[in-house]
Amino acid sequence: MPNLTLYHAAPSRSSIVHWMLEEVGEPFDIHLLSLQKGENREPAYLAINPMGKVPALKHGEVVVTEAAAICLYLADAFPNAGLAVPIGDPQRGPFLKWLFFGPSVIEPAVTDRAFKRAAEAPRAALGYGDFETTMDVVAKAVERGPYLLGEQFTAADVVIGSTLRWATTFKLIPERPEFLAYMARFTERPALKRAEARDKEFAGVSG
Repeated sequence: MPNLTLYHAAPSRSSIVHWMLEEVGEPFDIHLLSLQKGENREPAYLAINPMGKVPALKHGEVVVTEAAAICLYLADAFPNAGLAVPIGDPQRGPFLKWLFFGPSVIEPAVTDRAFKRAAEAPRAALGYGDFETTMDVVAKAVERGPYLLGEQFTAADVVIGSTLRWATTFKLIPERPEFLAYMARFTERPALKRAEARDKEFAGVSG
């Protein structure tokens, strides 16, 4: 029996971790939840994640929530997959920055733009500053390529790549050539293809 279990809904933010698990290459189970049926708000799952959100990862007796945190946990727990930058390496800093830039900067910048406030918030009050600067910073980071840290594909690319793919799919960000070229570099990764294929199957049975 695999020692890793992903609490998952497709499609959702837990698809980020689904892709990450496929990249790690260790056996894992998926516990599928239907958000439409409210299974994520039932007591059994709230005991796993009191926030009632996915993803959650159980590794033995350890439970980790939040997609970027799970990706970092998996990258460090399974170093042979080559998806982490070890502590002590100068690239560890940029690696951590980009891991958390997705959920703490790109995602709120995109969602705030999609769901307008009644009054514009002061730039200084927003953790991401402003949408245009966010997009420019990401574009500059990915145009160097092939990946965020150069030649090494890491968990940071899983997080940022997933975020850009989601935002592009729903036309929430401009289709800048830098973004499209970056995403094209990992579209053919076998792990991503496996995760996407399974998520299509899951989407059909979890409604």
